[in-house]
Amino acid sequence: MHDHPGTLARIAIRLADLECNILGLTVLPVPGGVLDEIVLRPATGLPRRHLVDAIRAEGCECTAIIDADVHELVDPSSSTLLAARRAIDDPARLAEVLKDVLAADVVTRVPAAEANPGRTESGHRAVFALGGDALVARRRWAPFVQLELTRAEALVTLLGAAARNVAGPVVLNRPDGAAIVLRKGVPADAEAVSELHRRCSTATLFRRYHTGVRTVPRRWLHRLLVPPRGTSVLAVFGREVIGLAQLIPSASGGAEISLLVEDDWQRQGIGTELLSRLAVLAEAQGITELRADCLSGDDVLPRTAARAGLRAERSAEESTQLRMFLRD
Repeated sequence: MHDHPGTLARIAIRLADLECNILGLTVLPVPGGVLDEIVLRPATGLPRRHLVDAIRAEGCECTAIIDADVHELVDPSSSTLLAARRAIDDPARLAEVLKDVLAADVVTRVPAAEANPGRTESGHRAVFALGGDALVARRRWAPFVQLELTRAEALVTLLGAAARNVAGPVVLNRPDGAAIVLRKGVPADAEAVSELHRRCSTATLFRRYHTGVRTVPRRWLHRLLVPPRGTSVLAVFGREVIGLAQLIPSASGGAEISLLVEDDWQRQGIGTELLSRLAVLAEAQGITELRADCLSGDDVLPRTAARAGLRAERSAEESTQLRMFLRD
């Protein structure tokens, strides 16, 4: 509608004449005027075309009439905050949450290289960056307005910050009082990780690498600490790294994981804590399935997964691969 004093009041009067009860109103500035979203309870049996005629009689355009539910009666700020809580609790539903916030027809998650943010389709398409991926929203019945896009961008930014905060250091609460910290690995930890491998037995290294290595080549250390597309988590006691875990999301979905714990610290819950931490980081990225190479007959990792609260099963296609599920 044109942004003229009294226009909304006249529409309210016309709706009242049709015995419609206005329950909610949101005003969104757009070029050339404003877009008003009105939530109303119509008179029983009132045809929708009468609502369209009443709005057009005041020189306004009815963009769309869609069915509403009780969620439409929450003000936009509260609705967006509630949506953020839902997405933090279940990151896999982020696309669904953004769809609700934008009242979009569809929101899909695609690799960032395929998002094409310059393609707006006259305002009916919007792209939101999400790490290495992107969320693409489409709405046929009306173009997105800037206030909606700003609100959605703020939501995605908030969730990104929450995910980064999840990756922060964690101090383990141990009965023996040992101050063990789980934190992200960085290139500067290369020497400490090299020492970790030197202290590990041949059997421990074989369980991790499935080959007879005794020391790790220097060129491996950077990839262990900063794996492509993934992250590493260290268990640190004082200045020593006593455990190393990796989480590497795969293009086909899920993520590959690995664990290594120094012999003297095994059977003390370090591996369980590292795997639990990987599960938290994975869930923050919307990942629900973890996979790991596990030697036939080796039940250490399955038992660790069970203690971490994950459901584990051997892959039907490959007996040496263990699949772990964050949620049933």
